[in-house]
Amino acid sequence: MAACFNRRMLVTFVMGFSSGMPLLLTISVLQVWMRQEGVDLSTIGLMALVGLPYTLKFVWAPFLDRFTLPFLGRRRGWLLLIQLLLAFSIASLGLSDPASSPWLIAFLALLVTFFSASQDIVIDAYRREHLHENELGMGSSLYVYGYRTGMLLASGGGLVLADSIGFAAVYMLMGLCMGIGMVTTLMAPEPQIEAAPPSSLKAAVVEPFKEYFTRDSAWTILLFILLYKLGDTLASAMTSPFYVDLGFSSEEIGYTVKLFGFWATLIGAFLGGALIIRLGIYRALWLFGILQMASTAGFALLAEVGYNLNALAAVIGFENLTAGMGTAAYMAFMASLTDKRFTATQYALLTSLMGVPRTLISAPSGFLAEAVGWTEFFILCTLIALPGLWLLRHFSDWHGHSDQKQRYPGTNNKYSASDTSQLKPQTDNKLSIKNKTSVKNAVNSGRRNQGYD
Repeated sequence: MAACFNRRMLVTFVMGFSSGMPLLLTISVLQVWMRQEGVDLSTIGLMALVGLPYTLKFVWAPFLDRFTLPFLGRRRGWLLLIQLLLAFSIASLGLSDPASSPWLIAFLALLVTFFSASQDIVIDAYRREHLHENELGMGSSLYVYGYRTGMLLASGGGLVLADSIGFAAVYMLMGLCMGIGMVTTLMAPEPQIEAAPPSSLKAAVVEPFKEYFTRDSAWTILLFILLYKLGDTLASAMTSPFYVDLGFSSEEIGYTVKLFGFWATLIGAFLGGALIIRLGIYRALWLFGILQMASTAGFALLAEVGYNLNALAAVIGFENLTAGMGTAAYMAFMASLTDKRFTATQYALLTSLMGVPRTLISAPSGFLAEAVGWTEFFILCTLIALPGLWLLRHFSDWHGHSDQKQRYPGTNNKYSASDTSQLKPQTDNKLSIKNKTSVKNAVNSGRRNQGYD
């Protein structure tokens, strides 16, 4: 647990806060403001499109990998500039009028999401390069912890303050709150890596994808990332109307979600990080995946129980606890796959894929719930998680090496950094790229040329 208490972890937490705060300012908070100002529902619905930069951020991530600004270094220079522009964009929303200029609001909200997604690209790369290998699990947990805290400040705090000071002042205040991230950026050290960055923009665009997709089982890894939290995500997309159909009031839902859901997520993220250190990423993914299935099945049980506040609190608390644990391991797993020469681009690709279930696959979940009923819907969501766990079996060999390296960074299992076509251990245990450990090689390919092996 000593890994929790150092400067790197504090920086990770605050950067998570800076990443989480802008998200709901363009979703729930903005929707409430627009509706109170009399904007029609069709226009408010279209505002969901301003979130596209979060899904498409891998498109401009190579630019941030390739170029370095003439101040603060490769990561912190971009981060400070983006945070300044993000703060200005958030404050600009407060100077606009949703009733008279809804499309100006949409444009400014799009700027917010673009700079917010860009900030995520740089922070994800910084975290991967700054943390030691054995700190990835706890670092991912503290990042989630900070992220959720930022979301709570923006959504819960923002809506409460709006009743007394108005939405315009709230957005101005949230813009000022970005100063916390800027101060952290200025005070944090620049990551030091031995691997050289891309030498041209073409290399920054082509090489990250070429390096990744020439790995064995690269597509299997992507499929696992897509499926691992699919059932959990599908179920979460329909929980709010589910609660309403059971007869819970908005106040009951709000207080239960905020009280039990928020804190359970934070506890889950922290507990998840501790267990990752103890078990390693592979075992943690198995444990958390099974717990996520159990929590999804809890909604089916609630559908049978019906209106019961204690049951609602238990289901929401357990679901958010397991979601926090699963997200911590999920993010640590993706971080371990990246090559430090192309951290921003490869991590943006993986996290963009992670968002597909939330933005696209979840879209027809309402039709499915209507067709089969709530109990059957949540049973299906539970079963949908099985393919992701089945794919996890293919990473069993990675457990024998990557987890050992994660838990014991001083291990002698070192690999040649000069050969990117095959894996050659510098020990007496010879391995072949053609043997049955191909998936392990694919995962460990992301560790080549990274400056710490």
